[in-house]
Amino acid sequence: MSVQQTLMQRADSSCELCGSKDQLEIYQVPPSESLTAEEAILVCNTCLEQLEDSEKIEVNHWRCLNDSMWNTTPVVQVVVWRMLTKLKNEGWPQDLLDMMYMEEDTLAWAKSIQEEPASEKIIHKDSNGAVLEAGDNVVLIKDLPVKGSSLVAKRGTAVRRVSLVHDDEGQIEGKVEGQQIVILTKFVKKIS
Repeated sequence: MSVQQTLMQRADSSCELCGSKDQLEIYQVPPSESLTAEEAILVCNTCLEQLEDSEKIEVNHWRCLNDSMWNTTPVVQVVVWRMLTKLKNEGWPQDLLDMMYMEEDTLAWAKSIQEEPASEKIIHKDSNGAVLEAGDNVVLIKDLPVKGSSLVAKRGTAVRRVSLVHDDEGQIEGKVEGQQIVILTKFVKKIS
């Protein structure tokens, strides 16, 4: 049986990440050197494009990992873990990573790809230089008018469980008076 036939049978002719049945292709999971069913998964064009080019990632597409993270096939777990790790600053992927179970050798394989250098990582810091993580609580240190509304977020307002803007170290998102807003990190202080 060919690799493609094996993958089609294992995946029930659907993407092993999002479940789509359209335009399926084989994705060879790095750092594999030979194409085998143990080192490849069946994915749709949408998943393949985003796996191969980080610039094209659509965060909401990857909410499908909530289901595929429970796949018992090690190679699928590796790809799911890597994508969740790449997206963990969004908040919800970190929760999935915390729930995910993998054998030690599978986890070692998932971690075998080098992380991007620390110099290229975006680090969010509050007004005092404290590092902000997704899910942290902050307090506003200045009255902030909210663009596009009449709302003024008052100094001293606590913003709970913020999410990080993944491509801008100077911005976070959080809810103030029930409204999701973008807040500049220079106007917040991290609280416990």
